[in-house]
Parts: sequence; C-alpha cells; structure tokens
Amino acid sequence: MKIFLDTVGCRLNQAEIESMSRQFRAAGHEIVASADHADMAVVNTCAVTTQAASDSRGKLRSIARAGVNEIVATGCWTSIQPKEAALLPNVKYVVTNEKKDLLVPEVLGMPKESFDLEPLERVPIPGIHRRTRAFIKVQDGCDNRCAFCVTAIARGAARSRPLGDVVQDVNFALAGGSKEIVLTGVHLGSWGYELNSRLRGLVEALLRETDVRRLRLSSLEPWDLDEGFFSLWSDSRLMPHLHLPLQSGSDSTLKRMARKTTTESFRKLILAARSVIPDVSITTDLIAGFPGETDEEFSQTLDFVNEMQFSGGHVFSYSPRPGTGATRMKGQIKPELRKRRNRILQEALEESAKSHRERFIGRTMSVLWESTTEYGEYGWRMEGWTGNYLRVGAVAPSPRWNEVDNVRLDDADDGVFRGEIV
Repeated sequence: MKIFLDTVGCRLNQAEIESMSRQFRAAGHEIVASADHADMAVVNTCAVTTQAASDSRGKLRSIARAGVNEIVATGCWTSIQPKEAALLPNVKYVVTNEKKDLLVPEVLGMPKESFDLEPLERVPIPGIHRRTRAFIKVQDGCDNRCAFCVTAIARGAARSRPLGDVVQDVNFALAGGSKEIVLTGVHLGSWGYELNSRLRGLVEALLRETDVRRLRLSSLEPWDLDEGFFSLWSDSRLMPHLHLPLQSGSDSTLKRMARKTTTESFRKLILAARSVIPDVSITTDLIAGFPGETDEEFSQTLDFVNEMQFSGGHVFSYSPRPGTGATRMKGQIKPELRKRRNRILQEALEESAKSHRERFIGRTMSVLWESTTEYGEYGWRMEGWTGNYLRVGAVAPSPRWNEVDNVRLDDADDGVFRGEIV
C-alpha cells in the first residue's frame, strides 16, 4: 500500500510522522511524496492556535479532494475535536494522542502484541517533509498549566521515553545517514523526572554512546535550566542554538499566564548562556495581546525584547483555545489590537535578528545543507543551517544535500546569508 504522511505544527509532530514512516516501511508499505499517489494518508494535526486548527482541517480536506479514500486523522486538534474530525470527508480513522503510539498496527489491522517488527534505519520522508535533520521524540505531554496553552490538554501528563529507546532511535537515524539529530518533546526539559534522571544525563549519554556529529535541542522552558547546564556546550557537537520561550516581558503578564519564570531570572539565564557558549543564537516565542495586557505591560515586553537582543523567534497573536484558563479571563484584547502588537514585536525581533546576523558576515562556518535544487548553468542552489541556526544559501557544481561544508558568509539578504563554499 502507498501511504502519504503529512503534518501541521511543531517539530514533535515531525518526529512522530518519521517514526510512523519507519513502522509502515517495516510492515512492507511504501511512503509516497504526495497524496495524488496514495492509497492511505495520515495527518498529524495541531491545535496550538485557531489558525493551526484551521490549517489541520484544510490539510485533511485537500487530501480527500486529491482522491485519497482512506484518511487517518491524529494529533492535537484531533484529540480535542474527535467528532468534528470524524465528520470530515474520507476520514476513516480518528486516533487521539493517547493512542498515537499504536496508530500503525491499529490502522493496518495487526495485533498490538505482535507488532514487534525489526526497526529500520531512518529514511527521510519524501516530498515537503524530506529533512536532512532527524527529529527524535524523547518526551511527550506536559504537567505545566500555562493559562494559554491547549497542548497540555491535548497531550496529557508528562512522560519520558527510556534512555535506551532514545539511544536506539538516534543510532538508527545515524545509520540512515543523518548528520544532525534534534531532540524534541512537548516539555523537553522535563525529560527523566519520573526516571530519576534529568535532560542533562540524556544529552551526556547521547554524546558518549553515539557517533552523533551534530546534536541540537528544541524548545526548552527557562525554569528547567540552571547556569551549570550550559557547560554541556564544551562539547562542540552540541549545536550553539537555544530556543527559550519568553511569551511576555512583563512580570504581571507572566504571572497571569502561569509561567514559572520572571524577567529577572530569564535575564540571568540569557547572560549565563552567552558567557559560556561561543556564537550562541537565542530565539524565543512571544504572545501579543494576552488577556488583560495593558499598554504599560506591552511596553514592558517590548523594552525587554529589545534588551535581550534575540537572534529571532516567533510572535503569536493570543488565540483563545478551548479548555484553557485564559479564555475565562477578563480583559480580552480586541483582535485588531492583538495584530498591531504582534506586528510591533515582529519588527523588534527582525531588527535584533538583523543585528545578530551582521556579526557573522565574513566568518567561515559549518553548514548542513537541507535543500538542493537545480539552478541551470550555474549548478545547484542549496540552503542549509549553521550550527547556531543561521540560514545560508550557496551555489555548487553538484548537489550537496545532507552534506556539511565550511562556508564563508558574505552577506545576508531577507534573513538568508549568501555563502561561498571554501
């Protein structure tokens, strides 16, 4: 059977469809690059914002229009709105997050207890999700109750994958040719709490027990880290990029959000990271127009964002999500004001990101090529990422997909460096 896999949302969703891809292949099925050639499709949905939920429904409908008669809907939006998902065209299976690990044997009609197929080496999913980097799920769920977040509701309680399983997945990815491993989870920093371990131990084990060349951590909540955590970066295989969600630069807003951090503790963490990790890039997430956000609180956030000088990030307009505490709060901000504040914060991030990039013009840095496209008589146009997550484009006489090159960064246009392989 030919199977098409698609996803909306986070890196964790990407990691999950990569795992499904291996399982389907181990059971003898083929993963295809588009819905047009598929007998079955699996869509891993998202619900973090109203737009993500809408995108998820759109994906499912477009796959049905492409002629796929057997569609599996799974993921966060499906878990929150299972009845609505089941009513969409050609959706034959609705698999909530709590049952997602057994999705493949379930839809293939294989006994769960006998689904013990020999794992295969990682092969990039064809089509738009063909990634050089391997996203490895190490943790799921979250015990935090941030007032705006529906993910904890959709994903359930925090739980860690055993160290041995993670090491095995990393080794399969490396055997399949992956040059970079990205560890993902809903609350990555909580890995190991119920295993009498901590994320630091997992990172040390992977650096010690595998031949990983580039290891990257996805989003980390600031309250899970202390200044000593950054000593891990003495091993150059750990990529110098941290994504630390701030959400707000106002302490009163952070308190309403039920975030376990303050601007002062966040500031100390940033300063500690920059003092220890050479060339570190620090990105963040921000929410514009959280309920009750006054002009003064927004001004505090903007001032703090300017002070922190992030190398980039994402700004989300507050989006009421079902079941979250923020939906019941007084002082809901009008959508047009949310959008205006969003635009102001984006401009601030873009300005600090530009300043960050300018520091690296003329430098030679290691780049892993993520995409390669033919470019006429000039050869091949490539784009990839430095270790500290700067986006780089270059031209080469032959395709270099999934290769690592030293590249001189000549200039940056629209956020992408123009580079030359040296």
